[in-house]
Amino acid sequence: MSLEGHVYVLGDDINTDYIIAAKYRALSLSDMAARVMEDIDPDFTKKIKTGDWIIGGDNFGCGSSREYAPRVILAAGIQGIAAKSFARIFYRNSINSGLPVIECDTARFQTGDHITVALEKGEIINHSQKFTASFAKLPPFMTRVLSEGGMSGYIKKHGGLRAENLV
Repeated sequence: MSLEGHVYVLGDDINTDYIIAAKYRALSLSDMAARVMEDIDPDFTKKIKTGDWIIGGDNFGCGSSREYAPRVILAAGIQGIAAKSFARIFYRNSINSGLPVIECDTARFQTGDHITVALEKGEIINHSQKFTASFAKLPPFMTRVLSEGGMSGYIKKHGGLRAENLV
């Protein structure tokens, strides 16, 4: 699975309240998506384009365990997130939602860089700055879940979870 886009760089400790404030939790997914990251950058949704990637620092997705936070990011058109580290529950909620999340050194990325993410190879090619960042490849099962659009898509296609499919 190879994904291409441009990046929008954020900092450390991007919590789920920054992703989508709790006061919006009763809105529809598309209405929440129009407000994603507004406390960090009120014009965030005007700056991003469908297929872009978020580049984060340490502890991306910390805070409350809002399972809709990754879904809101996807609904806003973001294709995936690369960060130095993720809060564990956000990481798993992202995979379950079909949002690729990868951990790697993100220090050299700049907003606007054009990248290609090769999940199977474990690399991000930064075409703008001419470097490649490596990351630990996702386990095969996680890659299959992502390719089916998340856990619900995987379960619909395969009729459930079977132990032999988890490796």
